[in-house]
Formats: sequence, structure tokens, C-alpha cells
Amino acid sequence: MAAPVRLAVCVSGGGTTLQNLLDRIDAGTLNARVVQVVASRPGIAAIAKAEKAGLPVAVADVSKRRTDLDAFSASVFDPVRETGADLVLLAGFLALVKIPADFRGRVINIHPGLIPSFCGKGYYGERVHQAALDYGVKISGCTVHFASDEYDEGPIILQKVVPVLEDDDAHALAARVFAAECEALPEAVSLFAAGRLKIEGRRVRILPAD
Repeated sequence: MAAPVRLAVCVSGGGTTLQNLLDRIDAGTLNARVVQVVASRPGIAAIAKAEKAGLPVAVADVSKRRTDLDAFSASVFDPVRETGADLVLLAGFLALVKIPADFRGRVINIHPGLIPSFCGKGYYGERVHQAALDYGVKISGCTVHFASDEYDEGPIILQKVVPVLEDDDAHALAARVFAAECEALPEAVSLFAAGRLKIEGRRVRILPAD
């Protein structure tokens, strides 16, 4: 078996996506190892989850978030670089970062909507699902994509679709989409680790397995 892909996971909230990854690693269904967790701010529940799992945690310099994007981004990527991560996951990371040259094509974001709909600055969490319901869409889902220096942009790796039911509220739809996210992100990580993702402009080609 190939060596586990080394992951850095960037978090901003409860750490449910981080926990899903750890559970799948423990179950042997994801050949990966989390080597670094980066929190966008102190005091979030995801930090406690990471510490309980014995993972190293760094907290980004929140004082620079709105005044110095380069410095804030460095506070995210410096610890990632030091731990030798192969791939960075923005797992509900609610902060814009500037991706350094050595991490281009090695940062993946997951968004709880079908990009290009209901995405961009201000669209996160249940705001996405409420916007989808307000618009009256019949399907929603999640998008995994390579991150760029803008919110929810960058080439799409894969998307998973879920139905929108007549009696859905934002909370119910969020739960259904999150279940899809729990499948989509590990799948994308496995494709990356296998060298099966090829970026061609705005498209990501999934290469056949060897």
C-alpha cells in the first residue's frame, strides 16, 4: 500500500469535517494522515477535537485577517509547510487566504452548494441552504474544488447532488448536504493521493486508475 497522504486541515467551527476525516482514517477507508490542524481563530470547538485526537494545532493570526492578507496567509501556511503536508483541506475554513506558490494545486476547498450557484463571499453554512430554498431549487449538493485566491473559485474536482424536499428548512437541507460532503471530500483526497487529478485551465480531469 502507498504511504498515507499527509493532510493539513484548516477549520473555523465545530470540526465536523475534520472528525469525518479522522473517522474514515481510523476505519481504514481513507489512506491519509492528518499532520496539522490550523484554526482561523482561537476558542472554536474544532481545536478541542484536534487536541483530543493528539493532533498539532496552530491558530492563525486573526489580527491580520482584514489588514494584511499576506501576513494572515503566512500564519496559515507556515505551520503547514513545517509539518510537510502534501495537501491542504479548507474544511469549513471561513477566511480568505492567499495561496503561496508552493501550494498551488495542493489546496482543496469544500463548499455546501453546487458552484457556481450560491457561492462567494458571504455564502457559508446555513446561509447557502437558505438561499437555495428561497430560490426554489429542486436539487442542491456540495462542490469540492481546488482553491484559488478568491472565495469559492478554482477548478471543480467533483460535485455530489441531493434532492431538495418540499418540507425542507435550512437545517434539514444542511444535514443532507453534509452527508454528501462526508463522501465527496475523502473521495477527492483519494483521487489526489493517487495522482488522478489533472488541472487543465478551469477543468479538472479525473484520470483512469492504473
